[in-house]
Amino acid sequence: MSQRLKIFYNESQVALMWDRWQRGESLHQIARLFERHHSSVRRILSATGGIRPAVRGRADRALSLAEREEISRGLVAGQSIRAVAMRLHRAPSTICREVGHNGGRGRYRASHADQRAWDRARRPKVCKLARHRVLARLVDPTVGEIELSGVEIGKIPARNFGASSLRRDIQVVFQDPTESLNPGFTVFQAIADPLRRLVGGSKEDISAMVLAALDDVGLPREYGSRYPHQLSGGQKARVGIARAIAVKPKLLVLDEPTSALDVSVQSLILHLLAKLQKQRGMSYLFVSHDLNVVRLLCDKIAVMYLGRIVEFGPSRSVFHEPRHPYTRALIDAIPDPERKSDDRTKLEGSASSPIDPDQNACRFAGRCPVELPICTTAMPPLTSHGVGSLVACHRATGGNP
Repeated sequence: MSQRLKIFYNESQVALMWDRWQRGESLHQIARLFERHHSSVRRILSATGGIRPAVRGRADRALSLAEREEISRGLVAGQSIRAVAMRLHRAPSTICREVGHNGGRGRYRASHADQRAWDRARRPKVCKLARHRVLARLVDPTVGEIELSGVEIGKIPARNFGASSLRRDIQVVFQDPTESLNPGFTVFQAIADPLRRLVGGSKEDISAMVLAALDDVGLPREYGSRYPHQLSGGQKARVGIARAIAVKPKLLVLDEPTSALDVSVQSLILHLLAKLQKQRGMSYLFVSHDLNVVRLLCDKIAVMYLGRIVEFGPSRSVFHEPRHPYTRALIDAIPDPERKSDDRTKLEGSASSPIDPDQNACRFAGRCPVELPICTTAMPPLTSHGVGSLVACHRATGGNP
């Protein structure tokens, strides 16, 4: 019987069963949907592995970056592993393995020390995300200040920032548009949810704001009744952007919003972001590995190496007059037929471990083509070089390294 069931239901049919059940339909209603296949409740339970097929099907899959972020927020807020697992449709043992909790029984509440230890353990995966997680007020800063529109927001604990009126001023567009959307929410529900939580208003007001957000990102209004699995990658990306801009934020944090899209779709999304920035007057914090995308969209650029800013300045200055050797190597790596015969900077070796790096040495030491003896004994400070430019390099005294 089990072999017949495996052949009888393919993956799309099982996914449809789960989708119908998640929308509130009973197992008997789902069975009637497949009457032409002589379906029964018993067969559906056997094929899907029980009432909660999503938990069973995703328990052993690797956690996505969006799920890790959700786990971090949940544990810092004092929620139990069971509560976090149920919200993500994951097995509690999967969450326990991720945070390094032994056993998985009972209730586990993460302290600030546990959260910092977990962040250190995950540093190789989220090194480039640490700063924008802090700026988005998902985690607390250890040093420094965060000021938005003249208000010091760094002093507000991350666990309390969600209830602050300033929460709507900072929104995030996540890297994977598929993983960042709730599969049980329609497009309308996904955009309306933050509006209800952060803005409020009558049902008619929220509906009008959702439709306005759909219009701004170029999605037809009838798409509001669709689910994520009924959308293309570009349409999912537009829904993620609409959800973020619906509350009219002042700062939009974009975590590589085009990296999971085809090249043809990337151009459309980038032009959409540029248009929205002018229309709504928002500021962008754009995280990306694609220098051509950065050049198109950004006014100022911060170049990071192993979690540390090595150069900062206006976009034109960074691209045409790079002062740090790592910045020069990145720009030289951009394919350009006109520079085919030019000498280019090539990096040798591999990056050092980002876990507990030496604080008394430049993190680029060992790969730098113009390394000095002092680079292995002293961390170069981030100093001013020109109007609005900062460089962390012992050689960058007045010109290019």
